[in-house]
Amino acid sequence: MTDDSAERTTPIRVLLADDEPGIRAGLRLVLQHAEDIAVVAEAANGAEAVAEAARTPVDVALVDIRMPVLDGLAAIDQLIRLDPKPAVVMLTTFGEEENVTRALRSGASGFLLKDDGPHELISAVRAAAAGDAVLSPGVTGLVVKRMLEGDPADPEDPGTEAARRIAALAPPEREALALLGVGMPNLEIALRLGISPDSVKTVIDTILDRTGADTRVQAALLATRAGLTPETA
Repeated sequence: MTDDSAERTTPIRVLLADDEPGIRAGLRLVLQHAEDIAVVAEAANGAEAVAEAARTPVDVALVDIRMPVLDGLAAIDQLIRLDPKPAVVMLTTFGEEENVTRALRSGASGFLLKDDGPHELISAVRAAAAGDAVLSPGVTGLVVKRMLEGDPADPEDPGTEAARRIAALAPPEREALALLGVGMPNLEIALRLGISPDSVKTVIDTILDRTGADTRVQAALLATRAGLTPETA
């Protein structure tokens, strides 16, 4: 994960959505120690989260998967359709990998385990705000494996479909996508390609637009399914 906080002139605006007040208080306590992060809204369910994000635009929404009224999975689609669109990071517990894969397919920027430490939480918020993927190391391997195997909701041959979707990319975009596929963050991609971090964000936006992927996580999975690597790009 990268720390692009030095590039920002305003704090990263964060929404906390969890039905447990104690969880929200703990997250807020950790985040308030980061000078470049400000918790500007809180919600106890998905419906409140969408309403708060519409009323108070945020850069990052930390959203629990299991909530009453409207759960986190159902809230993702509405959150990513807001303008401006927040990066949605799902909060989960170990053993909910199936829900996490659904969240990533729906457009979440990634996920965190609720018992990840303060450093991981702060780094994740900064990474999400910078446009990087947020994948908790605790269950990343299981999640990626499950997603690459496909599921009944994704019956198309993943390799063929992925290759079709990346066919329209120009060579520099294919190279950037290949680096995304191996988990490289924006700053490292910039160094590898010899361009600025801002240019990397522009290239990634183009990749998402041309491939139909909603997030860099989905784009990275496309690269893996298509067999695209830094060596073959």
